[in-house]
Amino acid sequence: MTDNIKVKVRNMTKKFGDLLVLDDISFDVHKGEFLCIVGPTGCGKTTFLNCITKLYEPTSGEILVNNEPVNLKKHNVAYIFQEYSTMPWLTVEQNVAFGLEIKGVDKETIRREVDEVLEMVGLMDYRNYYPVELSTSMIQRVVIARAFATKPELLLMDEPYGQLDVELRFKLEDELLKLWKKTGTTVIFITHNIEEAVYLSENILVLTNKPTTIKRNLENHLPRPRNVVDPEFVKVRNEVTELIKWW
Repeated sequence: MTDNIKVKVRNMTKKFGDLLVLDDISFDVHKGEFLCIVGPTGCGKTTFLNCITKLYEPTSGEILVNNEPVNLKKHNVAYIFQEYSTMPWLTVEQNVAFGLEIKGVDKETIRREVDEVLEMVGLMDYRNYYPVELSTSMIQRVVIARAFATKPELLLMDEPYGQLDVELRFKLEDELLKLWKKTGTTVIFITHNIEEAVYLSENILVLTNKPTTIKRNLENHLPRPRNVVDPEFVKVRNEVTELIKWW
């Protein structure tokens, strides 16, 4: 149904001078969907997210949110980058509150929302700590909490767990899924890790090398919670791997 579409991308093309990066891309993301985007390094996955946030303007085509041109003054969009983006001079609590303060939210609401997300990510006891006092996984929890505190209608995540070891990654993935289910936020998640894409997603968008087009939009109907050694999980993972192999 059209009214269930959160993000609509139509014929999006992006060039940098003569370099064609994104070539006539079209797809939909439904409200509350968890979409993972996979593709070879340098194919333009981050460029696509940057077009949504207006860091880049598409050369042609359009990106609609709620059937309107994306407008960050109107649409509540949060972006979690590859790099850890906490502010070292602020405490955990102050980092999480930052986005709400920028939006001019009243202090009582900020306190309530910050408490809620700190509880959800297990950082209540660390609220007065500074980033330098935290582990890598805790810092990433702060970033995730800050994003969810603003109750975004659309959350963009650009390989947020790429620098973490396997055990930490799985733990944070599970925390992210809990937050996603609780809030109903629409998530677009970029990853180079096929297993991560299969573990998290409802749909997997497989991109080609540059000039980038969509090779396949793969529905992922595996039941949750997912087990990475389950034969059905392995089957989907292998299917995505085969799609990527022949670039």
